[in-house]
Amino acid sequence: MSSFWVYFAARPLFWIIVTIATFLFTSWLNRRVGGTPLLHPVLLALSLIILFLTLTGTDYDTYFNGAQFIHFMLGPATVALAIPLYDHIERVKRMLFPLVIACFCGALTASLSVILVAWLLGASEGTLLSLAPKSVTSPIAIGIAEKIGGYPSLAAGLVLITGAIGCLTAPPLFRLLGIEDDAVKGFTLGLSSHGFGTAYAFEFSTLAGAFSGLAMGMTGLLTAFLVPVLVQMLGLG
Repeated sequence: MSSFWVYFAARPLFWIIVTIATFLFTSWLNRRVGGTPLLHPVLLALSLIILFLTLTGTDYDTYFNGAQFIHFMLGPATVALAIPLYDHIERVKRMLFPLVIACFCGALTASLSVILVAWLLGASEGTLLSLAPKSVTSPIAIGIAEKIGGYPSLAAGLVLITGAIGCLTAPPLFRLLGIEDDAVKGFTLGLSSHGFGTAYAFEFSTLAGAFSGLAMGMTGLLTAFLVPVLVQMLGLG
């Protein structure tokens, strides 16, 4: 039986199947429980795969070498977000100035507020620097954390937690504030919850998904320039 496992664990196709099957299962489970962000398919699939790798004694490099085709597809999938955005390009043009202002204010608030709250709670400097980029998508957050002296692995985990919390708190906030415009909902989700929020926004409509993808890209770009300056002004790093 051990030789059987060693043979299949070394096959790239095996880990692709494990990844896809786990995501399909967690997506099904999420729908069964009403789509709660607490059991977000990505977050739950991530946890199950980590558990599986731990139980089987499989190192991350072995898993990644097998499933790297899925990682490669992240690029085309991100670029594909431009398709629904193009369908609503005229509305984006009309709203461009307020969108830029909202994105700048949101990115600044996201970074500054989490640094100040963590500092008041006595967090270490490394933790503060890892928290600063928590509202942008993982690849950008990891790059920013490396640049400013944070912990990339911690930053990646905080990004996932931020996305899940954003998806959880957004619907009641929309109801409380009486927000009905899907463009506003989508932009808010993309700004605060990156890829998680964008995936969730598409459940509202393609309009919400388009604006969420736009916000995710704009926030990542602004944060990459804003956080190093903010860290320097606060005397961190």
